[in-house]
Amino acid sequence: MKHSIWVSIFVMAGVSYLIRVLPLTLIRKPIKNTFIRSFLYYVPYITLTVMTFPAILKATGSPLAGGIAFLTGIIITWRGAGLLQTAVVCCAAVYILQLFL
Repeated sequence: MKHSIWVSIFVMAGVSYLIRVLPLTLIRKPIKNTFIRSFLYYVPYITLTVMTFPAILKATGSPLAGGIAFLTGIIITWRGAGLLQTAVVCCAAVYILQLFL
């Protein structure tokens, strides 16, 4: 049992190390391909979305309330609201929806 845990830890450490080191050693010139540049530009946003979206749905008592609050947040942000206003409106939407659901 202990042996497999150590093997798993070393494999995970190796994979994490390679993911960080290989791009630094293999890509020495500036990236000029527009597709790859745009892909790399959006990776942090996609990663944040993938981590946040499930938490939005599971944080409330009802996934429906979380989904509606998420859509409310998208709409209010699209219309120019800041982070604080968006957070307050989303929290209010969840609170109101929780009263009725």
